[in-house]
Amino acid sequence: MERLTLKDAAYIKDTLMSGHRLCAGCAHPIVGRMIMKASADIPTIVTNATGCLEVATTIFPFTSWNVPWLHNAFENAAANASGIEATWRAQRRSGKGPLAKYENLNVIAFGGDGGTYDIGFQAISGAFERGHHFTYVLMDNEAYMNTGIQRSGGTPLAASTTTSPAGSVIKGKTQWKKPIDEIMIAHEIPYVATMSPAYPQDVLDKCRKAFSIEGPKFLHAFIPCTRGWRYPTEDSVTLARLATQTCIFPLYEVTRENGRPVYKLSGASAAIARRPQSKKPVEEYLKGQGRFRHLFRPEENKELLEAIQEGVDHRWQLLLEKCNL
Repeated sequence: MERLTLKDAAYIKDTLMSGHRLCAGCAHPIVGRMIMKASADIPTIVTNATGCLEVATTIFPFTSWNVPWLHNAFENAAANASGIEATWRAQRRSGKGPLAKYENLNVIAFGGDGGTYDIGFQAISGAFERGHHFTYVLMDNEAYMNTGIQRSGGTPLAASTTTSPAGSVIKGKTQWKKPIDEIMIAHEIPYVATMSPAYPQDVLDKCRKAFSIEGPKFLHAFIPCTRGWRYPTEDSVTLARLATQTCIFPLYEVTRENGRPVYKLSGASAAIARRPQSKKPVEEYLKGQGRFRHLFRPEENKELLEAIQEGVDHRWQLLLEKCNL
């Protein structure tokens, strides 16, 4: 599959179109448009779990999608994608049905962190174990933003949400973010990658690669949320970039060779590996968000802030070792 540059992508007609009602500053449409542009030359069907992307792009009787699109419940995006793919293969074998004419079909399942880390995990695991040919995209804004900013398995340590409020009893969420990418890699699927709205060419490259690979693929997109994270609407891309520059959300991809996972850093993360001194402290990322403001009260939560830095450093070092760096 040919590489798609940002310049070329600018001339591709959007299939996730304007007119949606996502919040000002939301990163969903930034990443979503790039993903859909990357699939422009392949027949594509999208299935979308309940969440911000789903509800704000398809408020009846309107839609921002210019491809076949299905809404499904929180828990069954991957099951729905499995059924679409199985139907396509059955129609190809019989030579009958509307999908029989397509030699290749690109099935994309979108889910938020709630529908991926938690509610929909069983369907994803089952679909990956069965080996269905589709791409699952996690649009990770780190809480149940669509239903009231409740904490999820994807919410980071110390983040204040409506169900993990920072106060005198707890200092925000008391658990670390679930290592969802490692869990998906453990399923021995052919491709796993992380993506960020701050690096759109990286999004295009990884999507093009995923769409060209047979079998199940998992793409993890970082989605800053101005409403739930409490920051100015113009700072979404800045925060996304800082998340990578601090190694809170590193950019990498994992393929399989001879049955083994092969890790490779990409973009800004590869640059940090070459120049470790360029790695920024986590404070630069955390201080711009209201959900972490309790960490910066004088001396009150200094130890927790230090624990977050140590945890990020530890996970970054583990990733470097997996990349043989």
